Amino acid sequence: MRRYNMADVFVDRSLEEIRFWSRIMKEHSLFLKLGFNCEDTKLIEEADRFYSIFEEIESQALAFPSDVDPQRIYDFNQLVHNAVSYIWAFKRKVLGLIIQCKIGGNNFPLLVDHVSREAAYFRNRLEQLNTGNLDPLPDAVINENVFFLRIMADHAKFINHLLDPSERKLVDQAREFSHDFDQLLFQAQDLDSMRPQSQTKPLLNQFVDQNRVSVRQLRDFKKTARDLIEECKIKSIIPPLLADHVFREASHFLEILDAFEISLTHAK
Repeated sequence: MRRYNMADVFVDRSLEEIRFWSRIMKEHSLFLKLGFNCEDTKLIEEADRFYSIFEEIESQALAFPSDVDPQRIYDFNQLVHNAVSYIWAFKRKVLGLIIQCKIGGNNFPLLVDHVSREAAYFRNRLEQLNTGNLDPLPDAVINENVFFLRIMADHAKFINHLLDPSERKLVDQAREFSHDFDQLLFQAQDLDSMRPQSQTKPLLNQFVDQNRVSVRQLRDFKKTARDLIEECKIKSIIPPLLADHVFREASHFLEILDAFEISLTHAK
């Protein structure tokens, strides 16, 4: 039976992060490409190149055996970190071009900022894994929630704007989720600014429990919307892949919150 040690934890967590986020980065490349105007050929080519890079990274991450040498994963993390740094720079360049009205297309500035924040998060996580400087539990709880609650609020806004206006009930639901997650984000930012005094076990437990309820509701809404889009039962300009993409991110956040709940329960 395989012994479970710190090297195993490093390997497992590294591969888990890369397998999840490399697919996300790959899909970001596609979404950006689809939002460019047809004459923006250089940007389209760059997006295609990043799609291929992260598709290869995803394949490599899936191919590693469970007993892989941790040094190989350390080196792989470095390689992925470089790729993520480049796609982050590409996304910020695109954001600047849009805001300065140098390109048109259908990419919302907030969406481009959103995907660049996710690249920065992924890059930071790889740095933490390779240096061994992961956040202590009380800091991780607040940091992860501040990051992901904003991501979830953004998703609700994007869904709201990409649904056909005639889908009034779904539009209203998306707007309500946007408001709810803005409020949850403000609460998380308040808890953040009160650190370290706010990092008591009762407060963090309540914080995680409250957010889990809301994220679960949003995850279920996204799943319903995804299924309806795939079955062509609602009117929208949301590609099925994008609907699945935001559903997977909500599910990922819920897994993080579940893990926090377990860790806080067993914390002294």
